[in-house]
Amino acid sequence: MTASRAPESSPGSRLHEDLHWVFARLKQGLATAEAAVVEAHGMSHWGYTVLMAIVDSPARNQLALAQAVSVDKSKLVLILDELENSGLVVRRPDPADRRARIIEVTPQGRRALQAAREDIAAIEDNLLADLDGPSRTAFRTALQHLVGTAVLRIEDGRPPETACPPPDSP
Repeated sequence: MTASRAPESSPGSRLHEDLHWVFARLKQGLATAEAAVVEAHGMSHWGYTVLMAIVDSPARNQLALAQAVSVDKSKLVLILDELENSGLVVRRPDPADRRARIIEVTPQGRRALQAAREDIAAIEDNLLADLDGPSRTAFRTALQHLVGTAVLRIEDGRPPETACPPPDSP
């Protein structure tokens, strides 16, 4: 936050108690800080995200990739066009299904991703600088847990599996 900007609300406000707002504000702040970093490495933030997923799971087809990064298939095509035009990925026909495309990162893409990841890690460290080591670890662990089965559960409208059973009726 610059000196000319005041926080949107103060801790303890209704906004700070609303998880959606807190996560949206966190995402907005990170996106603002990271946009210039990833652009300096030849990609958009979505391109960076998709490139990480490709490196994590090589030879993934476009449908699986869209599902992995939670992006619409039509938007993914535009992101892949951007990455391919920048020389960061290549698409080739899947030998098992010529209609499908396998996306592979290029050596240039690996270098760009590594450099961007290092710069983004510095931004993340700056964000978390006010937390001690165990708090940072706990925060990241909790977020990673929530992004997994917990978010899928609420999207499906299911109750938590660890919820206490309702008390017996008399």
